[in-house]
Amino acid sequence: MNWLSFLVLLTVAGLAQGTWDNCGGTCGLRGVVSDYGLMNYYYGNIANDYGMTRIVGGVGALPGAWPWIVSIQHPWVPDLGHFCGGSLISTEWVLTAAHCFDVFNNISMLYVVIGATQLTQPGPGAVVRSVKQVLIHPYYNPDDMSYDIAVMELDHPVQCSPYIQLACVAHSTLKVSELQNCWIAGWGSTAARAQQSSDHLQEANVHLIDIQLCNSSDWYAGKIHTHNVCAGYPEGNIDTCQGDSGGPLMCQDNSADSWWVVGVTSWGKGCARERQPGVYTSTQHFYDWIVAQTGINTAGRGSPTSQAWSHFMTAQQTAQKPWSTRPPSHTPWPTRPPTYKPWSTRPPTHTPWPTSLPTHKPWPTRPPTYKPLPTSIPTQTPWTTAPSTQKPTPLGEVSSCPFPLNKLVDFFKKVKKLLQQVLGLNTA
Repeated sequence: MNWLSFLVLLTVAGLAQGTWDNCGGTCGLRGVVSDYGLMNYYYGNIANDYGMTRIVGGVGALPGAWPWIVSIQHPWVPDLGHFCGGSLISTEWVLTAAHCFDVFNNISMLYVVIGATQLTQPGPGAVVRSVKQVLIHPYYNPDDMSYDIAVMELDHPVQCSPYIQLACVAHSTLKVSELQNCWIAGWGSTAARAQQSSDHLQEANVHLIDIQLCNSSDWYAGKIHTHNVCAGYPEGNIDTCQGDSGGPLMCQDNSADSWWVVGVTSWGKGCARERQPGVYTSTQHFYDWIVAQTGINTAGRGSPTSQAWSHFMTAQQTAQKPWSTRPPSHTPWPTRPPTYKPWSTRPPTHTPWPTSLPTHKPWPTRPPTYKPLPTSIPTQTPWTTAPSTQKPTPLGEVSSCPFPLNKLVDFFKKVKKLLQQVLGLNTA
């Protein structure tokens, strides 16, 4: 049995006893691979067997390794559609960077992939959501990348599972500088000058760097704000890159197996350069703003607990019927969301609508009419005498009478004579 088959069986077995069909008021927990040692014990060196591609010093992440990370996508982005990352901080809200929306500000076309590790094959645990609204910090300035933070509301909530969990946002009482085990993750470029995103989620271990050192003259020379966090290495080699923006900088709690999102990937000079580490927006600094916009309260709802893999395997069965393969959500895509044909230089735009919808072809001035009639109807020219077609009347005939005139005269003479004889009168 290979490691992937065993992972499936192990997940299903855990579901029979676990409580992962909802978020349960917890955050920052990694249900599937919270213990890398346990996973390696069962099926060997996963990183080598998984065919992972290295990115700026990182390796491919295991399925469910970071169950709160999301891929923000747009159909105009070439290839995979991915352009930014984010963190699921509630069932309806995603934390990300404000500069992600400098270009792609038409939120009706955005969609969010949650619970995936490989974008071309998200797997049965992944779901997709549209975006209801994006709230950008009102002080965000793209010129100096200050206040580079935003929250995004999904069109409807998601359900938690072994592959979908909520992130814990660092609150004001957390001592971030004392956290030791910190990681970055994302689908960004695999090299400093690469333009294409990675199909497989990448991860890398980084160190938090003192803000004063990061802002020194040999490093960023005063460009770092008080609400930033620096992470990486003085020698470079390991760093976030293009496409990782908005994704999380995560540190494990010093006394628990859970994780805090302490930063949002913002910017950096190049990728993985010496003394030019990644610059992140501090979530601790903006905790109150995040709560005010989203209504979440990770300090009360999602303080990390010591719940680990062993607890996941032995938890008491809840009254809710567990799902056998994935939560009953919208049907995931078989491979990935359908995308439009990528553009080579700039996004294709539709022809904008005119001020009003086009109607029938307008008349130039007024509707054409038939040619008007003249003042009076023309008649035929009257004859001067008589039609030339009439046959001349012969002598002794009247044209209007069919009998000869002499016969009529003779007839009346006979009538007169008869009356004289009958009446004895002189009718002369």
